[in-house]
Amino acid sequence: MAAKRKSKKRPGESAASPPPKSRPGSQSGPQSQRRSRTRRPLPPPPTLQEELLSMGRGAARSLQQAFLALVVIGLLAGAGFGAWSLRPTPAYSAEELTVGSPFDVTFRAQNDNPWFAMVNPKFTCVVAEVRASGMPPAAVEATDVRFPAGAAAATLAPGEAATFRCPFRSLIGHPINDDPAIAQRAEIYFRSEYDVELFRSFRLGDNSTHFVLSTRFLPPRWVRKP
Repeated sequence: MAAKRKSKKRPGESAASPPPKSRPGSQSGPQSQRRSRTRRPLPPPPTLQEELLSMGRGAARSLQQAFLALVVIGLLAGAGFGAWSLRPTPAYSAEELTVGSPFDVTFRAQNDNPWFAMVNPKFTCVVAEVRASGMPPAAVEATDVRFPAGAAAATLAPGEAATFRCPFRSLIGHPINDDPAIAQRAEIYFRSEYDVELFRSFRLGDNSTHFVLSTRFLPPRWVRKP
């Protein structure tokens, strides 16, 4: 019987079990871990009802934003119109003329606004037309402008009035004896420019209504055209 040969261990050498043999076809490492992970299923596509609901919500948001924008624009427009309607505007009238030409009358401009003053007002007299004369519209700056005594320079406080004259004869160019007949065929109005006391950086302008010479009064008087 043959004796088994014993392997001799060298000094410093420890007995160790051999590494386990890997099975064929088995792999280890990151690639195998990634492959071993299960993929998540994709969400199902939205149904027609869900798409319609989403479109409806988007349209509702758009309509809400448009409505809010219109409300803001309306509020701003209303505030602007309210501020514009509160601006001071002069009210014109003519004093009685006992002697002389109807064009030599003194006119009066009053600030009827109860809150704001008119600062640095400038008045212009305009001949809109003279019937059967062929004269085009013409304008001339008012003269002999007088403000209330004791008032601030070139300022019309609420309720105050200024007086002025209109040198219409320099525009029409005719003998003074013809003034009554020409005045009865004329239409005039007044143009004003002024600053508001709180907003002096904005100069405002205003055109009055037309005035005609009425012979119903004795002596005749310039009144608003009916």
